Amino acid sequence: MTVPNFFALTAKDKKHQEISMKDFEGKVILVVNVASKCGFTKQYAGLEELYKKYKDQGFVILGFPCNQFGGQEPGNEEEIESFCQLNFGVTFPLMAKVDVNGEHEDPVYTYLKSQKKSLMMSRIKWNFEKFLIAKDGTVVERYASVSTPESIAKDVEKLLHA
Repeated sequence: MTVPNFFALTAKDKKHQEISMKDFEGKVILVVNVASKCGFTKQYAGLEELYKKYKDQGFVILGFPCNQFGGQEPGNEEEIESFCQLNFGVTFPLMAKVDVNGEHEDPVYTYLKSQKKSLMMSRIKWNFEKFLIAKDGTVVERYASVSTPESIAKDVEKLLHA
């Protein structure tokens, strides 16, 4: 099945309720596969700062917990949310735990990877890879795990003012 754009997709929220990505149409979106026990976990703080800074201008972050890399996200959605709120004050939406590669990968990630391949071909290499999506649903950029939220703020600003 060919997906016309990001807004044609659905995903499950942390309570396993299906939501449409169309709910985010007209916003700049950063999709991130997250994990609580990763060397990059401290990026939650930077992601939350980015979200707080730009959310009132039409920016949203969607965090998709994933346990495919070193078993670094073993908890359930409730445990993940609690960890993120207690340790990093996370207020941006966290989704249901997903696979981002392989036979059971979430369709959101199938689509994102088809739009922006990395040096590792289409596979997600590790936790905290990021995809930046424009207001019209175009996947604009893909960032490696080492790219900090602070380093992509200028790209977010550019899209918010486009």
